Amino acid sequence: MSLTWIVIFTAGGLLFGALAALAARDATGRLNALTRRARPWLMLSASVTALYWLQSSTPIRHLDFWLPTGTLGLTGLVWAATLKPRPATGAKRPDQTAAGPGTPDLRATLLTGLVMAGIVALIASTRYVDALCCLTPSRPPEIGAAGMALLMCVAVSVIVARLATGRAWLDAALVALLLALFVALKTEPLTAGVSALLRALTGQSVSQASALDVRWLGFSYIAFRLIHVLRDHAGGRLPALSLREFVTYVVFFPALAAGPIDRAERFVKDLRGWDAGPNAAAARVEDVAEGLRRILIGVFKKFAIADSLALIALNPINAGQIQSMGWAWVLLYAYAFRLYFDFSGYTDIAIGMGRLFGARLPENFDRPYLRPNLTMFWNSWHMTLANWFRAYWFNPLTRWLRTAGGASLNASVIIFIGQTSTMLLIGLWHGVTWNYALWGAWHAAGLFIHNRWTAWARSRQAGSPTSAWRARITHMLSVALTFHFVALGWVWFVLPDVGQAVALFARLFGG
Repeated sequence: MSLTWIVIFTAGGLLFGALAALAARDATGRLNALTRRARPWLMLSASVTALYWLQSSTPIRHLDFWLPTGTLGLTGLVWAATLKPRPATGAKRPDQTAAGPGTPDLRATLLTGLVMAGIVALIASTRYVDALCCLTPSRPPEIGAAGMALLMCVAVSVIVARLATGRAWLDAALVALLLALFVALKTEPLTAGVSALLRALTGQSVSQASALDVRWLGFSYIAFRLIHVLRDHAGGRLPALSLREFVTYVVFFPALAAGPIDRAERFVKDLRGWDAGPNAAAARVEDVAEGLRRILIGVFKKFAIADSLALIALNPINAGQIQSMGWAWVLLYAYAFRLYFDFSGYTDIAIGMGRLFGARLPENFDRPYLRPNLTMFWNSWHMTLANWFRAYWFNPLTRWLRTAGGASLNASVIIFIGQTSTMLLIGLWHGVTWNYALWGAWHAAGLFIHNRWTAWARSRQAGSPTSAWRARITHMLSVALTFHFVALGWVWFVLPDVGQAVALFARLFGG
């Protein structure tokens, strides 16, 4: 997200927040009620529009239009598949009629669908107006092609909605589809193959196909939100969501490109629970003030600190040029802090923009480089990603191992399997390459060693008092050790060539 986009989105959010604060002071309550009704539609419209506007350009013809359309299609597909609640869920949706759970109000659903289709049609129609062209990076396809794509999305969603009744396998099939797309987009040879196929379909040169041709805006975060919804639906834990609420949750524009990964049940509370009581005006003012504060902090982190550190931060080019151990450490430290300020800055901006619209997105960073051990680091770094893997992989896997393994597997083996597989998956989430796998293995080894060390230390120190000064020194040394372990791990992360990473490790330690 560029600074221009941030300024435009922030200006729109401030305008809405100011109007909402004024409306909340209206003695008749009519303006406040109007603002409350307009807010969810504004959030939906802004999010769908941003989906196309923020999409990266691509040399494949019209792909920067089709990828956002594909996001909307997948979102509608998953919503249709989760219409029928599993046995543990009996709550009625806000758009449901008296026909019972899983029966949406057709009028509300059609209105949402028409609003979304209207936005997409308007974006496609800009190709015919040179003065307005184009919201997408390149000229959109013909309006007829866009209309046919929308009709296909609706038709498939209707079929899936009818299939959803009593078919638990449908959730698993959609999870498999999302994972297959994820692997195809994260594995360079597969992505290059997808590019070649798309180029062939559009009549472009296949010989120029590259993995960089297919850049799907926010797909990693969107896929995880959709998988979360499908898994919770299969377990009967998914709250009832209307189509408008569901689409807004999945593609909410502040968190579209860089997270955080919110949960549907938490997000929908913000969407529905806008305060309309006597403190509504104060709440709106607080949202605007806090939102603007977080945006300013995020902009400073990203554009002042992170972008400055990027000038000397470690990268594949300068890694091969440094000759001294001292400069190797300078570049590594610069990268470690550049990555933190860049990512946490974007998170601050996303949280701030969300607050302008009354949505309190979850925190994603909590001073991770000041944590005294690796477990606490991962409870403070990209917290929503770590929590997602903990909820949908680590916990289910370790529970299954304890049940299936019985007495044959001791606790340390179960922890080793759970931590190793989790960290490898987190690494491969960034890209299916050896360097990301090694980065995940590096953290898996560190987490397991810390787990075993903690168990051993507790047994040795049981009943032994520790002086305050010794505890402070131990804490400071632990923070320094944890930070350097994490910083050294970034070598695997930033350098795609494993041989170059090994050479840099040698340089860092005087080799």
